[in-house]
Amino acid sequence: MDESSDWTLVEQARAGDMDAFAVLVRRYQEPVIHFCMRMLGSRADAEDVAQETFVRLYRYLPRIKPEARFTTLLFGMARNATLNAIRDAKRRGRGVTVSLDDRNDDAFSIQATAETTHRPDNAARLREIDALVQAAIDSMPPDHREVLLLREVQGMDYEAIAEVVGVRKGTVKSRLARARESLRLRLETLGGRHL
Repeated sequence: MDESSDWTLVEQARAGDMDAFAVLVRRYQEPVIHFCMRMLGSRADAEDVAQETFVRLYRYLPRIKPEARFTTLLFGMARNATLNAIRDAKRRGRGVTVSLDDRNDDAFSIQATAETTHRPDNAARLREIDALVQAAIDSMPPDHREVLLLREVQGMDYEAIAEVVGVRKGTVKSRLARARESLRLRLETLGGRHL
């Protein structure tokens, strides 16, 4: 996405143009939900947190400034809302909601090629791999999970991740290395060495 057009939309929304804000929401709604989904493991919880993120963005429109990338600001808000949801769920003594339907959501699964979709055995194997990867990601501590998702799923560079997470670039690199190693080991434990 074009960062300058994002900030132009922010300025228009700040001036009261609700259509401009709606464009921002449409542009980033699925990436934010996707990030939250991978952090929380539940589409329903992810949608709630994404909505909270956009409400918070709207509330803070008068105060935000184009000093960083818009996506860095937005994913920082999504990260904070997600960590709050995780903390609140622990405080209430329950985990986040996990629906059996969540794991079958095509938007969050490994993408199949045309060749694999014609063969039921390949499609089933891809669903199995996706379930293993998600289980491995779910088992990670949030600070490792978030850097892995921001880098590998959202495609952010180290500097942007450092801004979102609020740590130094070197810390992002070390957390990412530990997260990747943890993912590899967890996948092996879950049966991934036969993938």
